Amino acid sequence: MFIDLSLQKKLFTAHGEMNLNIKCTIDKGEVTTLFGKSGAGKTTLLKLIAGLLEPESSHLTVDGVSWFDSKKRINLKPQQRSTGFVFQNYALFPNMTVKENLLFADNNTSKINNLLEITGLIGLKDRKPQNLSGGQQQRVALARALVKNPMILLLDEPLAALDMEMRQELQDEIIRVNKELNLTIILISHDLAEIFKLSNRVLVIDEGQIINSGNPTHVFTRESFSAKFQFVGEILHIQKSDCIFIVNVLVGNNIIKVVITNDEAKDFQIGEKVIVGSKAFNPIIQKLPTKMVGKRIKNIWFSPGNDLTQDI
Repeated sequence: MFIDLSLQKKLFTAHGEMNLNIKCTIDKGEVTTLFGKSGAGKTTLLKLIAGLLEPESSHLTVDGVSWFDSKKRINLKPQQRSTGFVFQNYALFPNMTVKENLLFADNNTSKINNLLEITGLIGLKDRKPQNLSGGQQQRVALARALVKNPMILLLDEPLAALDMEMRQELQDEIIRVNKELNLTIILISHDLAEIFKLSNRVLVIDEGQIINSGNPTHVFTRESFSAKFQFVGEILHIQKSDCIFIVNVLVGNNIIKVVITNDEAKDFQIGEKVIVGSKAFNPIIQKLPTKMVGKRIKNIWFSPGNDLTQDI
């Protein structure tokens, strides 16, 4: 166990008062994604871990060291916590160059130059944020978060505003950084393809509570989806051909065609997110959650015996 947390905080949202109450453990080197509708408490949880907000009756232990303990009156300041935080809006200093943004976090020139090389930013070191693309700005934000060699990297929907190609490139960068630096990453994302690509584990959060957890396949599919390969995509077109239907699924920049029966076709709609796999060389397709409605998370399937499907 690397992170052991039990964090509580009363929040005031657009829908009224909400009590955040999150209890979980996270293993070292694990990539954990927080998934849930807006206002569920995901960003607040990251800020509590980073020390940007103070919880109430709570404790947070990282690698055996207490970062917060309400009973013992322990509350490490943000700068005393080994975290790197990448915000959704990048939060770069507009009057500073790329290199100056990194030096502001740590005035160690040799370390900064090395980090610029690792993240492919050395050629952009003298540019200011307004002269960078969205992907380049996000890469700078990621590099700045890594300057202090953090044990935990906190990512608040860092790739949401990027196009697909840049998004995939930075997903690969996150995977590489995670492996090279053995970081523990906590990520907020609503993109299912991204979640399947990056995550070891998903925590589904609704109204400040964890209502389901497990690997992406366990959380987002009806049953164990043991296939030779798995891709997440979006249905572009469903076409009838004689007594069968052909489903065109966009996966990345490629279109995959899957044959389904007339009965199966009733369960799929254009625009839905699906998982495509293969068993014994036969393509198979399965639905993924499409939306969150009201106070119930729709189309998320739970394993048998998991009594978490009631309204909360």
